[in-house]
Amino acid sequence: MFEELLNLVKGHSQDAIVNNQDVPNEHNEAVQTEATNSIMSTLQGLLGGGGNGAAQVLNMFSQNNAGADISNHPVAQSISSNLAGNLMSKFGIGGNQADGIVSMLLPMVLSKLVGGANNSNAGGLNVQSIFNSLSGGGTSGMNIGSLISQFGGNALDKNHDGHVDLADLTAAFAGGGNAQPQQQQSGGGIMDTISNLLGGK
Repeated sequence: MFEELLNLVKGHSQDAIVNNQDVPNEHNEAVQTEATNSIMSTLQGLLGGGGNGAAQVLNMFSQNNAGADISNHPVAQSISSNLAGNLMSKFGIGGNQADGIVSMLLPMVLSKLVGGANNSNAGGLNVQSIFNSLSGGGTSGMNIGSLISQFGGNALDKNHDGHVDLADLTAAFAGGGNAQPQQQQSGGGIMDTISNLLGGK
């Protein structure tokens, strides 16, 4: 998933980042990396936190949102807020400028990500592989498509039991998978993967 997400970010960052005078050219790749990492870490945090956050992530990836503008979805708003804050703190970009970068970049990237998740021909972007990557393999035994169908209509609908549920999903991210520890390692895990991919271009 890392390479596919990086390619999405890079493919939609020409105006938002590369040609943006608020982003010095020497920081272009670092900002693309930060955008990718912010998407990944926010999704992992919401999924690992369980409850409404996990349900909202499942809802965002539902078929109902494929091809739709999801910029106002709660998950998209969380990613936007985190990315804007990181751009300000790590690159010294002003608040309005950071918000502008985010508003130009994220809607298209997230739309393509959700669309790919619902496209059986999208290769590495299918929903099962996305969740497996985010969880470090912790969700490989779960039917993520079934979970998404439960929460597709209402992100707060938790009246389902007798099978894999939010508690199982949360456990896969909070302790059952490798993604969370990797994310917490300074300079390791996801950041190494992203940096290596960018550096190899």
